[in-house]
Amino acid sequence: MPEFDWRSPDSYKSLQDAEITDIAWECLRRNADYRREYEAMIASSPAGEVTGEFRRRWGLCFRP
Repeated sequence: MPEFDWRSPDSYKSLQDAEITDIAWECLRRNADYRREYEAMIASSPAGEVTGEFRRRWGLCFRP
């Protein structure tokens, strides 16, 4: 695993061009509760679909 120095500005250079949704997704995918709920929902859905309720709960719905 590569070293990550959170104090170094060089560690964040790739984020300079990131969209806000990219940063939001990065935070969300690291959330243990989100991952647990997602896995449970996908496992219980015959088609592996994500529900509207799940999207609203986790802020995955964006206004046009």
